[in-house]
Amino acid sequence: MKLEEAIQSTKFKDQKHKAVLNLLYTAWWLKTLMSRDLKEVGLTHEQYNVLRILKGKHPDQMCVRDIGCRMIENNSNVPRIIDRLQLKKYVERSVSEEDKRETVITLTTAGLDILKAANERVDKVFNEFIQLEENDAGVLNDLLEQLREKQ
Repeated sequence: MKLEEAIQSTKFKDQKHKAVLNLLYTAWWLKTLMSRDLKEVGLTHEQYNVLRILKGKHPDQMCVRDIGCRMIENNSNVPRIIDRLQLKKYVERSVSEEDKRETVITLTTAGLDILKAANERVDKVFNEFIQLEENDAGVLNDLLEQLREKQ
């Protein structure tokens, strides 16, 4: 769908302005698609992100601070997300052996299982809705990284 159709407007200051709006709309669209499928396995987008981060370190533990640094949305309340994942028995929380002031998180077997199911759903969404050739995806990645270089 063209951006103009999606937001019902054809007035843009310039192509750069349109590109930024297009990027924001597309990010929202993708998150909505993913969230719909994640909801079917009982996860939020943020919970899925935490589980993926933990899977990257599995079987090692991670401290809450390190998880927070790796989140896609930095304003996420990681301790609250972990509380919910712990209630669902997807993670375990314990005190760090090295620093007793630090809380560490471990992915459980149930967490690995739900992450596998969630990944299957997310992969299905990507395969169904993201029709990009490998070269085009590489160009898009380069352009997006250029946007963030000025940080």
